[in-house]
Amino acid sequence: MKLAAVIQPEELILQGKNDFTLFDVSAGSKVRYDEQHLDGAFYLDLNTDLADIKDFAVGGRHPLPSFEQFARLLGKYGVTKDTHVIIYDDKNGANAAARFWWMLKSIGHEKVQVLNGGYTAAIKAGFAVTADVPEAKSTTPYPITAWQLPLAAIDEVELAGNSNQYVIIDVRDANRFAGLTEPIDLIAGHIPHAINIPFTENLDAEGAFLASEVLREKYAKALAGYQTENVIVHCGSGVTACHTLLAIDYAGLEIPKLYVGSWSEWSRNNKKMILA
Repeated sequence: MKLAAVIQPEELILQGKNDFTLFDVSAGSKVRYDEQHLDGAFYLDLNTDLADIKDFAVGGRHPLPSFEQFARLLGKYGVTKDTHVIIYDDKNGANAAARFWWMLKSIGHEKVQVLNGGYTAAIKAGFAVTADVPEAKSTTPYPITAWQLPLAAIDEVELAGNSNQYVIIDVRDANRFAGLTEPIDLIAGHIPHAINIPFTENLDAEGAFLASEVLREKYAKALAGYQTENVIVHCGSGVTACHTLLAIDYAGLEIPKLYVGSWSEWSRNNKKMILA
C-alpha cells in the first residue's frame, strides 16, 4: 500500500519509535535543533547535505548533490530501501522537508512522508522534544542510479516559454512573481509565460496542507489540457517548488517536472524575463 506523502502529527505519535527514521531539515535552524528538536530526529542542512552549491549561474542556489554524495549521506544515517523516513521542518514542510522528500522519491524510495504542519504542529500534538542527539547507525551507501522523477533544464524551460503546449508554474509569492520585490536574487521578475500559484496556497490558515481532495481539484483545474511531461514547476532555487510537487502527489496526481535552477539560475543567464 502506497504511503500518503503527508503524515499527520497524531499518526506520528502512534508510530513505534523503532519503526521510522526521523529527520529535522529546518533550514538555518541548527541552533534551535541543538537546543530542542523532536525526540529521535537527526539534523540535515539544506546547503551542505541536500545541495551542492557552486556557481549560482549553473544550477542555481541549491543544485542537487551528486548521486555519490546523496548515497553516502543516506548511508551515514542508516537509511536503506526499507527505511520509513519521516521528515519535518519549521516552515510547515514548505522548505527543506519537501526538498528532501522529492530527492528520496526521485531515487525510488517509497517509504517517505512529510510531517503535516511541521515542528510546531508536532509539539502542539504532544510529540516529545529533547536536546539529545541520537546516535546514527551507519550502513553502506544507498544504491542510486538516476533521478527517477522528471527534471527540466534551463534550455527546456526556455523552449517551454515559447510553446502553448507547456505550462510553467512559479510557486514564489505574488510580489516576487510580479517583480515588486526580490529579497534574495539579483533581479526581480519572472520567466516569460509562467503562471503564479504560490506554494503557500497549498496550506490552510493553520499551516497544514489542504485536504487531498481540495488539492486535487485545485491542480486538476490548473493543469487541465496539459500533459504531465509538459508541466514545469519552479521557485527561487528548487526548494519550495518541491512543496507544490509534494502537494500534487498528495492530491493523487502525477508529479510534474522540477526546474531545480529556478529563478536563481534563470536570472543569472541573460535569459528573457518579465521585470518589475
